Amino acid sequence: MKACDENIEKTILLADQMLALADEGDEAREDVSCGVMYGILRDAGYRLKQLAEKERAAHRSKAGLSVLKSGTG
Repeated sequence: MKACDENIEKTILLADQMLALADEGDEAREDVSCGVMYGILRDAGYRLKQLAEKERAAHRSKAGLSVLKSGTG
């Protein structure tokens, strides 16, 4: 796997960790300001995951096109 693709996969894992932490933190929060912080973390996690998945799909599409062009696919 190319380094750029590995980094995209790591980004997706990081986004999943952000979402899990937001859920855990929201359950244990003691005040509203913590809720705001975890809400921002959750929003950022969803946005980051969406971008990374879109980029992964673009990379896979490019890889498929290059296989077709070379005649090995």
